[in-house]
Amino acid sequence: MEQACSAKTHGFGDQTTSDVTVCLRNRDGRPEWFHCHSIILRRESKYFADRLPENHPTCPSLETGNCIEVHCTGNEYDNYVKLLKLLYLSEESVLDSWDSVKSAIGVLRASVSLQCRSIIQSSILYLEAVPWEEDEEEEIIKVASSLGPEAQPLLARIKPVSTSDTKNVFLSAVRFAMSITTSVPPFMDELKTSAQEQVEYMLLEDEDAPLVAVDEDVKSEWMCNIVPKMEMMKEFVSGWAHVSDHILAVIQDEKYSSSLWSVKAKLIEVTGKALDAIGYGSVVLPAPFRVHFLKTWLPYIRKMKPLLDLKSMEDESFPYKMDGDLCQNVEGAITSLMLALPSNDQAEIFTDWMKRTEQLSYPDLSEAFEVWCYRTKAAKRRLMAGLNEAGNPTVSLR
Repeated sequence: MEQACSAKTHGFGDQTTSDVTVCLRNRDGRPEWFHCHSIILRRESKYFADRLPENHPTCPSLETGNCIEVHCTGNEYDNYVKLLKLLYLSEESVLDSWDSVKSAIGVLRASVSLQCRSIIQSSILYLEAVPWEEDEEEEIIKVASSLGPEAQPLLARIKPVSTSDTKNVFLSAVRFAMSITTSVPPFMDELKTSAQEQVEYMLLEDEDAPLVAVDEDVKSEWMCNIVPKMEMMKEFVSGWAHVSDHILAVIQDEKYSSSLWSVKAKLIEVTGKALDAIGYGSVVLPAPFRVHFLKTWLPYIRKMKPLLDLKSMEDESFPYKMDGDLCQNVEGAITSLMLALPSNDQAEIFTDWMKRTEQLSYPDLSEAFEVWCYRTKAAKRRLMAGLNEAGNPTVSLR
């Protein structure tokens, strides 16, 4: 409440009410001055709180010490400007303001420098819920090293997977990659090729340690066989998740096994909207919620897609087949959602996915599986490097 009231009475850049000026140097090295308010800066930033006494002159100037110069490189200038603006927003508005991983990382770095705890927490919450590119992941790891335990939600996605989970995924991949069937649809060849490549990658001994230790179980398996508006969407996703278990219990009742096809198809379409919002970060939700939602609907989608296809093949007038755009959108959202889950949860889902060979074609999780393999091996490499270095790291990936 105090923050909301302050934001209404003290607007960022309002020179008429400003009692402190913050100086930043832009990309060209020229100073830029921003009219701010000490009550907000002290409350939101320990950096400013340490530099602004409770009783200070009301007119900012270099002579009175009420003009604070913040040292930042030109490349970081935009991030510091955005951070100053965010200090004036409510917690919910800050969370809704994030629009890209790159921007969130930059503001997080600035927030760490100026010790802005609430912005740090908000940026972590956003970054934990959206997918990253490889270069962004490296930047996140760098800034996380200065955050201590607060960084654990970010690092959960890339920490080394337990040996047993890694082996389970590997064995499932081996079984599928080496399986032989008399009738193989065209897409199965591509999936098998991908699985075979990842099996080889997981066992490869290059400059890295192999991802999977070749113990007796692995040897045995190898020899035997040689994945609207923000507020409205947030309410929709939460509500849909709340009723999902009940809906699925009803629609999958045996008495409806040969009927209600329009409802069954519509459920996938509606769920696709929720998966899209969660998977691409439009709605930011905790990891346990995302894991539960995916595990709730993934089996249904895997089961229903081939059934709808079969009905369409048997009857050309059957109107409820999933069209190509819907299939692509749902699969893409699931892949994006998978990549933003903690690594151990990903491992569990991949293991189950590869055990169900009859349902591997949709959704195809091979892209997410390849990224998981790379990240898992990279995490192990970082862990081994950390163990060989002197000193205690600030953040443990274990």
